[in-house]
Amino acid sequence: MLLTDSALTEALAQVKLAIFDVDGVLTDGRLYYDNQGNEFKAFHAHDGHGMKQLQQAGIPIAIITARHSHLVAKRMSDLGITYVFQGARDKGTVYQHLITELAIQDQNVCYVGDDLLDLPVMMRCGLAISVPSAYDAVKDRAHYITHAAAGAGAAREVCDLILSAQGKLEALITQYLR
Repeated sequence: MLLTDSALTEALAQVKLAIFDVDGVLTDGRLYYDNQGNEFKAFHAHDGHGMKQLQQAGIPIAIITARHSHLVAKRMSDLGITYVFQGARDKGTVYQHLITELAIQDQNVCYVGDDLLDLPVMMRCGLAISVPSAYDAVKDRAHYITHAAAGAGAAREVCDLILSAQGKLEALITQYLR
């Protein structure tokens, strides 16, 4: 189901909304708890900067995750991401609500996931992406598998691919060369 380079570029050029899962995509998938039951997550700064750049280029980002976490709410707030859906065990229903609200078609959505709960969205969206550590059934249905690992640049890779395919990446880089 992987796309050829030209088909991938064409799909990336049509993206008007990027949706990311959290655990196993924006993080390495491991869940950390201390002896008091406090949860810890590690988010990569490069992923966050890529997500900010994508939004700066006019492409909104949404988060759809099955778990609830104050850490996710905090990180997404820091990144200016307003479409955050936590506790979404039925990601397909949340996805439908979101694209209806934003008046976006399936072919204009990129979704990045890693596990079975992500498949309902991945099977509908225009560009389904997984990370290398994703469950095999998910990778088998992905149009693209990132080279970077989950929680270590995979989201940045996706953001840069979208920006590049839409001719927006160089302009963003140029801002830092002044």
